[in-house]
Formats: sequence, C-alpha cells, structure tokens
Amino acid sequence: MDIIRDTRPQKKKKRLVWGAVGVGVIALTIFLPRLLPSAAPSVNAATVWRDTVVEGTMIRQVRGPGTLVPEQMRWITAVTPGRIEQIFSLPGTEVGEGDMIMVMSNPDVDMQLLTAQQQLSQARAQLAQLRTSLATQELTQRGTVATVRTQYLDAERNYATNQRLFDENPDLVARADLDRTKEQVDELEIWLQIEQDRLEIISGTSQEQLDAQMEQIQRLTEMVAFNRDRLQSMRVTVPVGGVLAPLDIPLQEGQWVQSGQSLSRVVVPGRLKAEIRIPQTQAQDIVVGQTALIDTRTDTIEGTVVRIDPAVRNGTVTIDVALPRNLPASARPDLSVDGNVIIERLPDVVYVGRPTFGRANAQVSIFKLTEDGQFADRVTVRLGASSVNDIQVREGLAPGDVVILSDMSRWDGFDRVKLRNR
Repeated sequence: MDIIRDTRPQKKKKRLVWGAVGVGVIALTIFLPRLLPSAAPSVNAATVWRDTVVEGTMIRQVRGPGTLVPEQMRWITAVTPGRIEQIFSLPGTEVGEGDMIMVMSNPDVDMQLLTAQQQLSQARAQLAQLRTSLATQELTQRGTVATVRTQYLDAERNYATNQRLFDENPDLVARADLDRTKEQVDELEIWLQIEQDRLEIISGTSQEQLDAQMEQIQRLTEMVAFNRDRLQSMRVTVPVGGVLAPLDIPLQEGQWVQSGQSLSRVVVPGRLKAEIRIPQTQAQDIVVGQTALIDTRTDTIEGTVVRIDPAVRNGTVTIDVALPRNLPASARPDLSVDGNVIIERLPDVVYVGRPTFGRANAQVSIFKLTEDGQFADRVTVRLGASSVNDIQVREGLAPGDVVILSDMSRWDGFDRVKLRNR
C-alpha cells in the first residue's frame, strides 16, 4: 500500500531559505560599500572647497554692504511752486557759494507781491489819515474844553456877584435868580469835567490807535518782504560751495515743481563716510570706536565706527564709519562698498575657513582628508566663535588637517568619500 507524503513543510522551508538569501543580498548591497574603502563614492576633487586648519591669531569680523555718503550735504528745495525756465549747472559741476544754478517762474508769486505792496501803501495812507484825524479831534476837544471853561468861569462870577448882592440886600437880587445862577454854575462844572475826561480819553487812545496801525504796517511790510523773498527764490542759488550731486529723478527745463520738492543737492568733496548695513544677528557685538575696513572694489580704506543706529530696519542695523580725509580716487558719493568691522582678536586659537553649513558654537560633521589625500573621512567637530571667513575649532580637528568646507549634504549617508582628480 502506497503512503502519500506531505510536501508542504518542504516548500515552506524553501521559501524561508530564499527569503533569508534575499535579505542577505539587500544587507550586503547597503552595508558592503561602507565596509569596503575601495567602494566609497567618488567626488571630483576640483569641485570641492578645501582648507587647512591653522593655529594663530583669529580676527573676528562682521560684514555688511553699504554706501559712501557725504558728511556735509545740503539739499536745495523749492520754496514756492513754479516752472523751471533754465538750468545753468548740471550734476557734477563744482559751484561756489551764491552761484545761480537755475531760474524758475510763477505769475502767481508776482501777483501776490504786487497785492502785498498795494496793501502796504494803503495802510501807510491810512496811518497818515489817522494821525490827521486824531490830531483834529484832540484840537477840537481842547477848544470845546476851553469854551466850556469860559462859560463856567463866567457863570461862577455871576453867581458870586448875585450872592454878594443878595447878602447885602435881599431886595436887590431875587432868590430865584440866585438859585438859577447857582444851577448854571453846577451844570457848567459838570459839563467842564465831562469835556476834560473826553479830552483825556482822546489823548490817551490816540497813541494806541497809531500803534495798532503801525503794527499793521509792520505785518504788511514783512508780508511784502516774504513775497519778495519768494520771488527771489525763483532764482535758485547754492547756499554753500561744493559739487552738485545727482537726484534720483533728474529735472528738465519746462518741468513744474511743487513747493518743498528737491531741486538739487550740494556735497562738500573729500569728506565722505560709509553707512554699512550689518545683519541684526551680528550687530550686537559692534561698539563705537571699533576699526572697520571699507572695500571699494579697487581700494581698502580703514575707518572707525562712530555711530550705531538704535533701530533695526529691514533686518539690518546701520552703522556710520568715519573715513580719513585723504581718500583714494575710487571713493566717491553713492558708491556701493562692503564693510568689515573688526570685533576682536583671538590669539592662539585653532581655526579654519568657515564652512557653508557651519554656525558659531555648533557641533557639525565635516569631511577630513586622509594623509594620502585620496579619501576623506567624516569627523565630528565642535565649533566656537565665528568670523566673516573663518571659524574657531574647539574640538575634532588639529592644526595641519585638511578639510572640505563645501556642501557635502549629498553624501550624508556615507562616512567616507573618495576624491578623484578627474
């Protein structure tokens, strides 16, 4: 009798064997290149940036772009709106104090000056008329006072005569006549006092009225002078000598400008400073008095930090760098420059060129070349203080080591790379 065998355990065992073989192949594929130096990925040596670790004095610097600006600059603005009739001097022209650079016109300014002059003439005529009127009123009132005084004295004499006669013989003067003369004296006395008070009022207020009219004349005189100055300002002159600098938008003859609009600017040649914009994350170590190196692309000028802007604008802090009087020919206003501010000098430290991925006081992995220069192994490095081009090495490297500073993130999965010359 035949016995049927069960082959399912054998098939299952074969599948397990083949699965183990597949896992082993995959593992070898992944880990074998790392275990074999000869299987390390190759990198073109000409495409990587290398540097040698050194020991010595490291200069900490911060860098920022900037512009050369004049220390002494004077804007010339339009005092009144007008049309530019003629331009005599263009930007770049050297001018002296008081030189006329352009002529403007505005008929309204001429009319306003004529109106102010007319008002001043009328006010002066009114002053003369007021003086005559006040003098006439005072003279008339003095005559009235004199007339009333005469009448009062005459009535007083009549009353005194009637009183004397009445006292001597009551039959000579009637009592009613005596009382009537007495009433006339009292009336004229009051009238005389009123007219004298009126004279004092006229005399006291005359000068005040004259002063008020003279103040009006003074105001009108200042208005005439103001309008005359406005008219004179249409002949634009420079207040200080120097060189005319260009505007962002050049002016043209026939163009209409508004009051307060910039017409030109004058800079004093030879006195320039640098305005450098430092990133806000690097500006905390800058103090007044530090040395700054200004790169004009053709020359390097040494200056001193004299001012630090207290506010942050667009992520940067602006600093002013004073420059020496004797500047190279390449230095000119509005020139774009680069500024390096020397923060401090660190003596006897190990440092290397700053890698593209390195930050101050950070721990990074970096490739270090082997002694034969054919391979580069990954090492862990602890960095310290950083500068514009250099960074301090605290641990992981020694003077004389050659490292790769360029971006090697493509090879993050490998601990060794091979450098090929081609």
